[in-house]
Amino acid sequence: MLDKNVLNEIGSKVNEILASSPARDVEKNMRAMLTGAFARLDLVTREEFDVQQEVIKRTRIKLAELEEKVRKLEQQLQQPAEVVSSNETGDACCETQP
Repeated sequence: MLDKNVLNEIGSKVNEILASSPARDVEKNMRAMLTGAFARLDLVTREEFDVQQEVIKRTRIKLAELEEKVRKLEQQLQQPAEVVSSNETGDACCETQP
């Protein structure tokens, strides 16, 4: 088995070679280009996204509750109208006879 110092020395030499090679320059240039491109985009952090997702979830729940309330109120409004319209047509259930 190779000595640990030999492996460390090989690793450091490889890092030195890569640091001074054109590959390192390409990596730096790509990072700079991508950083600039991301800065121009309208991006949000994951934390901001999660917060907005939770806000939307609560809003949808509240919307469903309000829609149900409106539906019940509309039903209540229609029920008295049905009673009045049945009285107007001469329904004898509520009229008194002299």
